[in-house]
Amino acid sequence: MTATPATTTPAAKQHTVVDSPYGPLTLVATDGVLSALYMTDQRHRPPEETFGVPDPEPFGEVIRQLGEYFAGDRTAFDLPLNLAGTPFQRSVWAELLKIPYGETRTYGELAEELGKPGASRAVGLANGKNPVGIIVPCHRVIGASGSLTGYGGGLDRKQRLLAFESGGTGEEAQALF
Repeated sequence: MTATPATTTPAAKQHTVVDSPYGPLTLVATDGVLSALYMTDQRHRPPEETFGVPDPEPFGEVIRQLGEYFAGDRTAFDLPLNLAGTPFQRSVWAELLKIPYGETRTYGELAEELGKPGASRAVGLANGKNPVGIIVPCHRVIGASGSLTGYGGGLDRKQRLLAFESGGTGEEAQALF
């Protein structure tokens, strides 16, 4: 008996880089749908050669909505997303989308919302694997004591994003382009 390998077409990936008040953002699309957003020095950022070909085509709406967000004219994103993750990770990311602009939640509160009390550590790990920070607002999650805890883009950026969303100093609220 011989096994015949399954043939699958690899997903088409494209990427582009846009400027933001928080530094350059690399947008990655898989099959034409946003699948990742990386800051230049982001923890867990994969190698650039995995981002696919440079092509701004799939990102027009993403760039428009990011521009509105950074200008202070958008509080939530309405974009299709192609997020690769475990079912638990995807459930955490879906819960992140429910956190209102300008508000925060603790890891424990998210675990409770998911019906998994005591799973705050697992929620934190899933939060850290969020591939589209800012758009799926993992920066809105804080420690039980109210302290700022891990953020792939760095705690300084997390603090600036939270300050921006709560009225900020104005320094953060500038147009993307």
